[in-house]
Amino acid sequence: MNNETIGLLVQAVGKTGVLHQLTGVIARHEGDITSVEILDNRPEEARTYFEVVLPAGPEALMEDLQRLSIVRHVELVNTFQKIYGKRIIIMGGGAQVGQVAVGAISEADRHNIRGEHISVDTIPLVGERPLADAVRAVARLPRAKALVLAGSLMGGDIETAVREVRQQGLLVISLNMAGSVPDAADLVVTDPVQAGVMAVMAVADTAKFTVERLKRRVF
Repeated sequence: MNNETIGLLVQAVGKTGVLHQLTGVIARHEGDITSVEILDNRPEEARTYFEVVLPAGPEALMEDLQRLSIVRHVELVNTFQKIYGKRIIIMGGGAQVGQVAVGAISEADRHNIRGEHISVDTIPLVGERPLADAVRAVARLPRAKALVLAGSLMGGDIETAVREVRQQGLLVISLNMAGSVPDAADLVVTDPVQAGVMAVMAVADTAKFTVERLKRRVF
Protein backbone atom coordinates (compact mmCIF):
# COMPACT_ATOMS: atom_id res chain seq x y z
CA MET A 1 0.00 0.00 0.00
CA ASN A 2 3.05 2.24 -0.34
CA ASN A 3 2.62 5.69 -1.93
CA GLU A 4 -1.10 5.23 -2.49
CA THR A 5 -3.20 8.30 -3.22
CA ILE A 6 -6.22 8.43 -0.91
CA GLY A 7 -9.19 10.74 -0.60
CA LEU A 8 -10.12 12.17 2.81
CA LEU A 9 -13.28 14.11 3.62
CA VAL A 10 -12.91 15.93 6.94
CA GLN A 11 -15.84 17.55 8.76
CA ALA A 12 -14.76 20.06 11.39
CA VAL A 13 -15.92 23.07 13.35
CA GLY A 14 -15.72 26.18 11.17
CA LYS A 15 -13.11 28.49 12.67
CA THR A 16 -9.90 30.28 11.76
CA GLY A 17 -6.93 27.93 11.37
CA VAL A 18 -8.81 24.75 10.47
CA LEU A 19 -6.73 24.12 7.36
CA HIS A 20 -3.51 24.81 9.26
CA GLN A 21 -4.31 22.20 11.89
CA LEU A 22 -5.41 19.56 9.38
CA THR A 23 -2.40 19.96 7.10
CA GLY A 24 -0.08 19.87 10.11
CA VAL A 25 -1.31 16.39 11.01
CA ILE A 26 -0.98 15.23 7.40
CA ALA A 27 2.57 16.57 7.26
CA ARG A 28 3.53 14.67 10.41
CA HIS A 29 2.48 11.47 8.64
CA GLU A 30 4.65 12.41 5.64
CA GLY A 31 1.58 12.86 3.51
CA ASP A 32 2.02 14.68 0.20
CA ILE A 33 -1.14 16.71 -0.45
CA THR A 34 -1.82 16.66 -4.20
CA SER A 35 -5.23 18.34 -4.07
CA VAL A 36 -7.34 20.20 -1.52
CA GLU A 37 -10.79 21.72 -1.79
CA ILE A 38 -12.80 23.59 0.84
CA LEU A 39 -16.37 22.41 0.31
CA ASP A 40 -17.96 24.33 3.19
CA ASN A 41 -16.58 27.03 5.46
CA ARG A 42 -19.40 28.03 7.77
CA PRO A 43 -19.22 28.67 11.53
CA GLU A 44 -21.24 25.55 12.24
CA GLU A 45 -19.34 23.31 9.79
CA ALA A 46 -16.22 23.21 7.66
CA ARG A 47 -15.89 20.38 5.13
CA THR A 48 -12.52 19.91 3.47
CA TYR A 49 -11.54 17.33 0.86
CA PHE A 50 -7.93 16.19 0.51
CA GLU A 51 -6.13 13.92 -1.90
CA VAL A 52 -2.97 12.71 -0.22
CA VAL A 53 -0.11 10.43 -1.23
CA LEU A 54 0.86 8.39 1.83
CA PRO A 55 3.89 6.16 2.38
CA ALA A 56 1.74 3.87 4.57
CA GLY A 57 -1.90 3.03 5.18
CA PRO A 58 -4.43 5.75 6.08
CA GLU A 59 -5.57 4.36 9.44
CA ALA A 60 -3.03 6.14 11.67
CA LEU A 61 -3.53 9.45 9.87
CA MET A 62 -7.29 9.21 10.19
CA GLU A 63 -7.01 8.45 13.92
CA ASP A 64 -4.76 11.47 14.53
CA LEU A 65 -7.05 13.76 12.54
CA GLN A 66 -10.01 12.51 14.55
CA ARG A 67 -8.17 13.36 17.78
CA LEU A 68 -8.15 17.07 16.90
CA SER A 69 -10.69 18.94 19.03
CA ILE A 70 -12.09 20.72 15.96
CA VAL A 71 -12.72 17.53 13.94
CA ARG A 72 -16.13 15.90 14.00
CA HIS A 73 -15.69 13.15 11.41
CA VAL A 74 -13.06 11.80 9.00
CA GLU A 75 -14.10 9.66 6.04
CA LEU A 76 -11.98 7.73 3.55
CA VAL A 77 -13.42 8.28 0.05
CA ASN A 78 -12.52 7.46 -3.54
CA THR A 79 -10.39 10.13 -5.19
CA PHE A 80 -11.73 12.33 -8.00
CA GLN A 81 -9.03 10.83 -10.21
CA LYS A 82 -10.45 7.36 -9.64
CA ILE A 83 -14.07 8.41 -10.15
CA TYR A 84 -13.92 11.12 -12.82
CA GLY A 85 -10.40 10.66 -14.20
CA LYS A 86 -9.02 12.92 -16.90
CA ARG A 87 -11.06 15.95 -17.93
CA ILE A 88 -11.76 17.33 -21.39
CA ILE A 89 -12.85 20.99 -21.30
CA ILE A 90 -14.90 22.39 -24.20
CA MET A 91 -15.66 26.10 -24.46
CA GLY A 92 -16.89 28.58 -27.04
CA GLY A 93 -20.15 29.12 -28.93
CA GLY A 94 -23.11 27.08 -27.73
CA ALA A 95 -23.89 25.27 -31.01
CA GLN A 96 -20.27 24.33 -31.68
CA VAL A 97 -19.69 23.33 -28.05
CA GLY A 98 -22.69 21.01 -28.26
CA GLN A 99 -21.39 19.30 -31.39
CA VAL A 100 -17.89 18.85 -29.96
CA ALA A 101 -19.46 17.37 -26.84
CA VAL A 102 -21.36 14.81 -28.96
CA GLY A 103 -18.07 13.48 -30.31
CA ALA A 104 -16.21 13.67 -27.02
CA ILE A 105 -18.90 11.97 -24.94
CA SER A 106 -19.41 9.20 -27.50
CA GLU A 107 -15.67 8.51 -27.68
CA ALA A 108 -15.20 8.77 -23.90
CA ASP A 109 -17.94 6.18 -23.42
CA ARG A 110 -16.07 3.77 -25.68
CA HIS A 111 -12.86 4.13 -23.67
CA ASN A 112 -14.53 4.20 -20.25
CA ILE A 113 -16.13 0.84 -20.98
CA ARG A 114 -12.57 -0.46 -21.41
CA GLY A 115 -11.46 0.82 -18.00
CA GLU A 116 -10.64 4.49 -18.62
CA HIS A 117 -12.03 7.36 -16.56
CA ILE A 118 -12.56 10.39 -18.81
CA SER A 119 -15.10 13.14 -18.12
CA VAL A 120 -16.27 16.00 -20.34
CA ASP A 121 -17.00 19.56 -19.14
CA THR A 122 -18.59 22.25 -21.30
CA ILE A 123 -19.19 26.00 -21.00
CA PRO A 124 -20.71 28.21 -23.74
CA LEU A 125 -18.91 31.58 -23.72
CA VAL A 126 -18.68 34.62 -25.98
CA GLY A 127 -16.31 37.59 -25.91
CA GLU A 128 -12.54 37.89 -25.96
CA ARG A 129 -12.08 38.64 -22.26
CA PRO A 130 -14.37 35.92 -20.86
CA LEU A 131 -12.81 33.33 -23.17
CA ALA A 132 -9.22 34.38 -22.45
CA ASP A 133 -9.90 34.25 -18.70
CA ALA A 134 -11.53 30.84 -19.05
CA VAL A 135 -8.65 29.44 -21.10
CA ARG A 136 -6.13 30.51 -18.47
CA ALA A 137 -8.32 29.05 -15.73
CA VAL A 138 -8.24 25.59 -17.35
CA ALA A 139 -4.58 25.29 -16.36
CA ARG A 140 -5.71 25.61 -12.73
CA LEU A 141 -8.40 22.94 -12.98
CA PRO A 142 -7.50 19.58 -11.44
CA ARG A 143 -7.09 16.68 -13.88
CA ALA A 144 -7.72 18.83 -17.00
CA LYS A 145 -5.75 17.25 -19.86
CA ALA A 146 -7.19 18.82 -23.02
CA LEU A 147 -9.06 21.97 -24.04
CA VAL A 148 -11.20 22.24 -27.15
CA LEU A 149 -12.01 25.75 -28.40
CA ALA A 150 -15.23 25.65 -30.38
CA GLY A 151 -16.30 28.84 -32.08
CA SER A 152 -16.38 30.83 -35.31
CA LEU A 153 -13.92 33.61 -34.46
CA MET A 154 -11.26 33.71 -31.74
CA GLY A 155 -8.07 35.72 -31.53
CA GLY A 156 -6.33 38.51 -29.65
CA ASP A 157 -5.78 37.74 -25.97
CA ILE A 158 -7.41 34.32 -26.41
CA GLU A 159 -4.45 33.37 -28.63
CA THR A 160 -2.03 34.59 -25.97
CA ALA A 161 -3.87 32.55 -23.33
CA VAL A 162 -3.73 29.45 -25.54
CA ARG A 163 0.04 29.75 -25.91
CA GLU A 164 0.40 30.19 -22.15
CA VAL A 165 -1.56 27.06 -21.20
CA ARG A 166 0.18 25.00 -23.85
CA GLN A 167 3.50 25.89 -22.21
CA GLN A 168 2.06 24.45 -19.00
CA GLY A 169 1.42 21.11 -20.70
CA LEU A 170 -2.25 21.44 -21.67
CA LEU A 171 -3.28 20.03 -25.06
CA VAL A 172 -5.32 22.60 -27.02
CA ILE A 173 -7.50 21.66 -29.99
CA SER A 174 -9.21 24.38 -32.02
CA LEU A 175 -11.97 24.21 -34.57
CA ASN A 176 -10.92 25.54 -37.98
CA MET A 177 -12.24 29.06 -37.39
CA ALA A 178 -11.43 32.67 -38.24
CA GLY A 179 -8.90 34.49 -36.08
CA SER A 180 -5.44 33.64 -34.79
CA VAL A 181 -6.33 30.92 -32.26
CA PRO A 182 -5.98 28.06 -34.80
CA ASP A 183 -2.37 29.17 -35.40
CA ALA A 184 -1.65 28.81 -31.68
CA ALA A 185 -3.33 25.44 -31.07
CA ASP A 186 -1.73 22.00 -31.08
CA LEU A 187 -4.34 20.66 -33.48
CA VAL A 188 -6.95 22.22 -35.79
CA VAL A 189 -10.02 20.19 -36.74
CA THR A 190 -12.77 21.37 -39.08
CA ASP A 191 -15.54 19.00 -38.02
CA PRO A 192 -16.67 19.65 -34.41
CA VAL A 193 -17.71 16.05 -33.75
CA GLN A 194 -14.34 14.84 -34.97
CA ALA A 195 -12.63 17.43 -32.75
CA GLY A 196 -14.33 15.93 -29.70
CA VAL A 197 -13.39 12.42 -30.73
CA MET A 198 -9.75 13.35 -31.31
CA ALA A 199 -9.50 15.17 -27.97
CA VAL A 200 -10.52 12.03 -26.10
CA MET A 201 -8.30 9.79 -28.21
CA ALA A 202 -5.34 12.06 -27.48
CA VAL A 203 -5.64 11.69 -23.68
CA ALA A 204 -6.88 8.10 -23.43
CA ASP A 205 -4.39 5.46 -22.31
CA THR A 206 -6.46 2.87 -24.18
CA ALA A 207 -5.96 4.68 -27.53
CA LYS A 208 -2.88 4.47 -29.76
CA PHE A 209 -3.37 7.99 -31.13
CA THR A 210 -0.78 10.66 -30.23
CA VAL A 211 -0.70 14.22 -31.50
CA GLU A 212 3.11 14.24 -31.70
CA ARG A 213 3.12 11.50 -34.35
CA LEU A 214 0.79 13.33 -36.73
CA LYS A 215 2.40 14.50 -39.95
CA ARG A 216 0.02 17.46 -40.19
CA ARG A 217 -1.88 19.52 -37.63
CA VAL A 218 -4.91 20.74 -39.64
CA PHE A 219 -7.77 18.37 -40.48
